[in-house]
Amino acid sequence: MLKLEAYKKVIVSATVAASVALLAVGCVDDVKPENSASAKSTTLGIDGGSVYSVVDGKKGPYYVYVPTQKLAHDLNYGRVPNAAELAAWNTDLQPVSKLSPEGHGIPEGEGSVEDGEDIYDAKCVMCHGDFGSGGGGYPALSKGNAYDLHKTLTNNRWKDPEAAGPVRVFGSYWPQATTLFAYIKDGMPHPFSGSLTDNQVYALVAYILNINEMKIDGQEVDDDYVLNREKFLKIKMPNVDGFEPNISGANALPVVRAYFANAKNFGGQNLNQGAVRCMHDCQKATAKIKYIQHGGIKDFHPSMSDARNLPAKKVQKLDVKKTYATACAMCHDSYLSPGSPEWAGYLADGMKNVYKKGIKGTEGGMPAKGGTNLSDADFKTMADYISSGKVK
Repeated sequence: MLKLEAYKKVIVSATVAASVALLAVGCVDDVKPENSASAKSTTLGIDGGSVYSVVDGKKGPYYVYVPTQKLAHDLNYGRVPNAAELAAWNTDLQPVSKLSPEGHGIPEGEGSVEDGEDIYDAKCVMCHGDFGSGGGGYPALSKGNAYDLHKTLTNNRWKDPEAAGPVRVFGSYWPQATTLFAYIKDGMPHPFSGSLTDNQVYALVAYILNINEMKIDGQEVDDDYVLNREKFLKIKMPNVDGFEPNISGANALPVVRAYFANAKNFGGQNLNQGAVRCMHDCQKATAKIKYIQHGGIKDFHPSMSDARNLPAKKVQKLDVKKTYATACAMCHDSYLSPGSPEWAGYLADGMKNVYKKGIKGTEGGMPAKGGTNLSDADFKTMADYISSGKVK
C-alpha cells in the first residue's frame, strides 16, 4: 500500500481496495474445510482467519500433493522438476536496500545506455512504445523525470477533482531497482523470456534509468553512462520508503497482521472489531436514494443542436510491411514468418478462425491484435500478409 506522507488518512485505490477486501478483518466465515472434521488450526492467515492442516490428503474438498503421501487417485498432470530445473528457477533477488555489502543475487556484468537503447528498439519498442511511453495495452516505463513525478503520488482527486492524478511508472513508483532487473532477466522480452544476457539486462536497465532521468550516487544516468554491478548497488529509488506496512525483516508477518487488523490504517472499517465475520451485505446503508420520475431538463437556451456535421475522419492507409517490421517481426521472424510453410497447420480451419484468434489473443502467447491498436479490418489485412507473404 502506498504511504502518502502529505495525508493522515490513506485513500485506497480500487485495485488495493479489492485486495484489502480479501485481507481485511471480516472477510470470510470461520468454518472448517469440508471433509476435515479432525483438522486443527495451526496458525492464522494474514487476515486473522484460520489456516488448517492437510487431513487425508485434502484441505477441504481439494487434494494437496505431498510427494511422500499416497493419494486416493493418480496425478496425471505434470511431473516433479529435476534438480537442474529447480536450480534454474531458484532466484532470490533481494531489494538493494536489504542486500549485504557483497550484493548477493546481483550478477557481474555491465551495459551502456547506448547499447540499451539499441536493444530496446529491437526487442521492446513494439510493446512499450517510443522512449517507454507505453501503447497497445502494455505499460509505460517512463513519463519524464522520476523525481518530479514522484511528487504526484500525493495528488488526490478525491479532494480536488480537477487535480492531475498520481503518475505511477517505474521511476516514480517502484521502490526497488532489483525488481526491474529480475523482471527483465526472467520475463522479457515477450515471448522469449530468459533470452537476454546479463550484460544486455544491465544495458536495458541503464536505458530505462536514463529515460526516467535518474541519478546514481549523485551522477546523472546520461547517454554515455555505463551501468555495472557496483553502480547498480548504489541505486536509490525515489519511492523506496513509499509503501506500508513494512514487509521486510524477520517480524514482517506479525507486523502485516497487526496492520490489517486495524482497518483505519487503510481507510476502511472494522466490523465489530472482528467479532463478526461477514461474507455479504456487510456494510449498512448510510443514505437513502430517491429517483426523480419523469424529470430532466427539456428547455435549453439556446436549443441543443442535433446536426451531424463533424468533419470526416482522415483514415491513414495501412503500410503493411512497415507495420510488420515495427509490431510483428520481433515474434514472427522466428516463427510463422510471412508465407512460411509453418502456416499450413493454422490455415486448415480457414482465415476466419485465424482472424478470430488473432484479434482475441491466444494462450500460446499471442496478445490481442499482437499488442497493437489496429482496427479489426487492418489487423485482418496484416494477418493475410503474414499468413501468405503477399500484400493484397
